[in-house]
Amino acid sequence: MPLPESAAVAAELRTAMGKLTRRVKQEDQMPLGQVAVLGALDRDGAMTTSELAADQRVRPQSMARAVGLLMEQGLITRRAHPTDGRKSLVELSPVGRALLEEERERRADWLARAIEAELTGEERELLARGIALVERLAAH
Repeated sequence: MPLPESAAVAAELRTAMGKLTRRVKQEDQMPLGQVAVLGALDRDGAMTTSELAADQRVRPQSMARAVGLLMEQGLITRRAHPTDGRKSLVELSPVGRALLEEERERRADWLARAIEAELTGEERELLARGIALVERLAAH
């Protein structure tokens, strides 16, 4: 059982990270679900629509609609599955990769500006050191 002070820090950290994540995502210019699908394909590579649905925790029918929309926009492409002729894989197109990178740059730019505007030099150094701690927790 965690110590009471660790539990309090955990609750505050979770809340603060959630708020920051939601705020940063407000900088996206495309719908959050679409950015999430593109991000999953970028991180994990090509996958089936069913695998994408499981990854994003949505119904396969919902993902099929999202995939269709992304394909219409030219952000993803479909190709034959290498081992199962009944399936196909979807993957990022060059246009989709470029758009995803723009979204990530927009988020990072907003966050960098917020850090400069809100934090003192000492606080920026403290934040920079704290990133390694958060990374260790994420790897636990």
